[in-house]
Amino acid sequence: MVTSPRNCSNRGPYTTATVVTGPGLGATETVGAGIGHHGAVRPAARLLLIEADHLPVVLLGAEREDFDRPTVLPGWSIRDVLAHCAAILGHAIRGEPSTYTPEENQADVEERRSWPIQEVIAELVDSYRGAADVIDRSGGPLDGLGLGEWIHGGDIRLALGRADAYRSAGVGIAIELILERSRARLPVGVDVEIGATELHLGPPERHDARLRCGDEATLIRLVAGRAPDPATYHLDGAEPLDLLLFH
Repeated sequence: MVTSPRNCSNRGPYTTATVVTGPGLGATETVGAGIGHHGAVRPAARLLLIEADHLPVVLLGAEREDFDRPTVLPGWSIRDVLAHCAAILGHAIRGEPSTYTPEENQADVEERRSWPIQEVIAELVDSYRGAADVIDRSGGPLDGLGLGEWIHGGDIRLALGRADAYRSAGVGIAIELILERSRARLPVGVDVEIGATELHLGPPERHDARLRCGDEATLIRLVAGRAPDPATYHLDGAEPLDLLLFH
């Protein structure tokens, strides 16, 4: 493994990046260092830092051709999802307004189409700390950014065939953020059973539907529109579209 410093304007003031080798990536891949402290920050910022610690390690195990694998997001490969994630974090750090429309998201991906995959990953990794700082300082309005980046990490893991897709490190924080987000966004109240655990989605005073699923990953895929296998859950009183938290 070869390590050396790397500079990037997107990085926050407390992060040092490291260049390391990866099986399909050559000798200039970036993994964050010094971003392991997840102390007094908002849960969404902490979730992003957890992903910063873990996703780069997953990517280092990928071969170059793996980045062309399709994901659950129509028309997007792993490389495209990485480009989208890097772009969104950069917009947040620079304070650039974004409505996250499909057109804007695709434009960000196309802008990076000619970049070597090493540069796409470097932009993403070098943006984690600065974006976490922005999420923390925002006091809530950008919490969906941290959650969304973690879910996209699940999209990447799923495409790579990993068993921890949508249930990787930080899943407990992700579930709490989903429950909080659902209270203001869902039109129905849903009592949820995940094994022996009981949760509630949507307005606390409403009990319109009941969802039984075998694990947290199934719940996360439902609320994120990632179409889990219908055999892995049972929903009464609502439709899967009623559970969407991201559109």
